[in-house]
Amino acid sequence: MYDTTLRDGVQQEGLSLSVADKLAVARHLDALGVGFIEGGWPGAVPKDTEFFRRARTELDLEHAQLAAFGATRRAGVQAADDPQVAALRASGAPVVTLVAKSHDRHVELALRTTLAENLAMWRDTVGHLVAEGQRVFVDAEHFFDGYLANPAYALECVRAAVEAGASLVALCDTNGGMLPDQIADIVGEVVSSTSARVGIHCHDDSGCAVANTLAAVTAGATHVQGTANGYGERTGNANLFTVVANLQLKTARSVIPGAALSDLTRIAHAVSEVANVAPHAKQPYVGLSAFAHKAGLHASAIKADPNLYQHVEPSTVGNDMRMLVSEMAGRASIELKGRALGHDLSGNREVISRIAARVKEREATGYTYEAADASFDLLVRNEMAGAEQRFFVLETWRAIVEHRADGSDFAEGTVKIYAKGERVIATGEGNGPVNALDRALRIALAPIYPELACLELVDYKVRILEGAHGSDSVTRVLVETSDGHTSWSTVGVGENVISASWRALDDAITFALLKFGYVPPPRGAEVTDQEHSAV
Repeated sequence: MYDTTLRDGVQQEGLSLSVADKLAVARHLDALGVGFIEGGWPGAVPKDTEFFRRARTELDLEHAQLAAFGATRRAGVQAADDPQVAALRASGAPVVTLVAKSHDRHVELALRTTLAENLAMWRDTVGHLVAEGQRVFVDAEHFFDGYLANPAYALECVRAAVEAGASLVALCDTNGGMLPDQIADIVGEVVSSTSARVGIHCHDDSGCAVANTLAAVTAGATHVQGTANGYGERTGNANLFTVVANLQLKTARSVIPGAALSDLTRIAHAVSEVANVAPHAKQPYVGLSAFAHKAGLHASAIKADPNLYQHVEPSTVGNDMRMLVSEMAGRASIELKGRALGHDLSGNREVISRIAARVKEREATGYTYEAADASFDLLVRNEMAGAEQRFFVLETWRAIVEHRADGSDFAEGTVKIYAKGERVIATGEGNGPVNALDRALRIALAPIYPELACLELVDYKVRILEGAHGSDSVTRVLVETSDGHTSWSTVGVGENVISASWRALDDAITFALLKFGYVPPPRGAEVTDQEHSAV
C-alpha cells in the first residue's frame, strides 16, 4: 500500500498542507501500516524539500518508508547532471518514484522529444538512482490511454524500466477515464508479457478509481497507490482507506497489520481534521453514515440480527452502527435509538408509539432528528416522564443588531426567564444575534447553574425549508454545543432564523443541565404559583 496524499492528494482544490501538517499526516498513515508514504517533490517544491529535511529528525516511522517523487531527466541531459535528479538523491528518501511518459503523443507533444530519447530518459534516470543506492519505482503516466493508442511502445517503456533496475512500474490511469474491464485486460497483458512487478495508480474521473484498483489487483498488480479519503485533483484519486478495507475484508489479503484496521475510521477523520476538510459522511467504511439505518424495515431486521443489513461488522473498521430517527422510523428504530442514548424502551409499546407519533408530527413541521441526537434524547425523556423536562420558562427574548457608521456590527440579546421561582433578566453581547442570545441565556442561568459557563457554541447550520413565500419560508437550525470534552447537536424550527435558533439553544442548555446531573424541578416549580399562572 503506497499513499500519495502528501503529493497527489494536496492537488485537490482548496486543500493545502503546511510542512507541520504533512508530518502529522505521515504519522497517521504510518500508524495505519501503509508500506510507503510519498512525501512530495523535493527540488521542485520548496515546502516538499523542507518536509524531507525535517522528516530525517522528526519522523520515526514504524511501518512505512518515505518516497520522494520526481521526474526522469530532461531530454539531452545526463541524469547525473540534472539538478532535479540531484534533489531526489539529496532528499535522503530510501525510495524514489519517477514519473515518466508512456503515451507516445505526450512524449512528442508535451516533452517535445523523440520516442527513443524518452526511453533513454527512463533507462538513464532509473539506472543512475539505483546505482546511487536508492530503490526506484516508476509511475508510467497516462499508461492506459497510451497503451490503447500504441501498445507496443507502452510495453517497451515498462521493459526499459525493469531492465534499468526499477523495482516496479505503477500503471497510471492519469485521466481517470478507464473502466474496470479495460484496466483488468491491460494489467493482465502487462503482467503476462513483461517481467515487471506491476502497480496501479487510478484517478476517479469516471467514478471507478476504487473498482479499477481492485480490478488491477485481481489481474496481477501487487502494488497499490491511493490517497487518504480519496483526496486529489479534479474528482480525486482512489480512496486508499476504501481499498485497504476491501482488500483486507473482502479478499482475505493482508495489506496492513490486522489490528490497525480497527483504527481506520479514527485515522480517516484525523487526516480530515489536519487537512481542514469536512469528513464525507457517506464515505464507505469510515463515513458517519456508513452504518446508519433509517428505514423502519431495516431496523426491525437489525434488531433481530445486525448483519442482516450490514456487509461487515462496523467495529472492524473502528466505526459504529447508528439508528436514525425520522418519519420513516418504526418501533424498532425508536427502541434501538433509545437504547443507544441510554434509555431502555423495551416492552414499553405505549411510550414507543407516542415517540414515533411525536417524531412524525414534528417532522411534518420541518424538524429532523437525524443529526440532532440531543433534541431526540429530550423528546424521549419528555415522553417517558409524561411531561416536558424544564429548568426554566421563557417570558420573552429580544435580539437587536445595530450597524454603525464605521462599518462595524453590534448584536445584543435580552432574555426574561423564570428559574427556581425567580424572574431573571439578562443581556448578552455577541458577534451576531444568535451568539448574543446564547450568552444572555447562560448569563441568566449562571448563578443557579454555574457549570454552564464552560459551554461554547461550536457549529451552527441554517437551512431554509421549501415554502411558497421565499424568505418567509420555515427555517431549520442545527446547533452544536460543547463543554470542552464532548459535544451534542440540537435542532430548532421557526418562522425566522432567530426564532428557530432560540429553540435549538433552549434544547442545548436543557440537555447540558441533564448531562451535568441536574434533576428538573417538579412541573410548575420553575416559577412561583402567581408568576406561573401569568406565564
